[in-house]
Amino acid sequence: MQDLYFYFALGWEHIISAGALDHQLFILALVAVYTFADIKKVLILVTAFTIGHSLTLVLSVLDVFRFDSKWVEFLIPCTIFITALNNLFNLKAASNGKARSNYYLALGFGLIHGMGFANAIRVMLAKDQALGWGLFGFNVGLEAGQIVVVAVLLTVTMLVLQFSKIKRRDWVFFLSAGVFALTLQMALERLPF
Repeated sequence: MQDLYFYFALGWEHIISAGALDHQLFILALVAVYTFADIKKVLILVTAFTIGHSLTLVLSVLDVFRFDSKWVEFLIPCTIFITALNNLFNLKAASNGKARSNYYLALGFGLIHGMGFANAIRVMLAKDQALGWGLFGFNVGLEAGQIVVVAVLLTVTMLVLQFSKIKRRDWVFFLSAGVFALTLQMALERLPF
């Protein structure tokens, strides 16, 4: 049970810590177009991300494949600015509350994000005799952290839209443009060549 808690805490920190800005920005880009009325879609979306993340971790721990960390660190911010750019191109749908969930995008980008942590956790999980429980604990912690981040983001969105004169379209634009700019800079700083 102690191992389960250890891996849960590791998954939680992977999303909640100050060093998890890339994951937090990705979640922000994913949920920027949603409100609490769309909570079911949002939870399915972040769960798709977790599934992708988990698949990469499992395949990496089992040593099915390995990734060059330079390319992974470059690709992670690319997935975020592509998600933000997608929001910007779909502002009309977002402002009408008709944003489309792209579960495949979240799943695929989850695979890439999982690669970033796979190299760090591979050795730890491979030495653990309870590999399944370690991965389970990590993923539950990851999902719990994502749900907290989503709840905070949707609460801020609700408060901004309810108590200001900011239109939903402008709020989505503001969030997505900010995420786009930050992650484009991250990607340029991490160019692997």
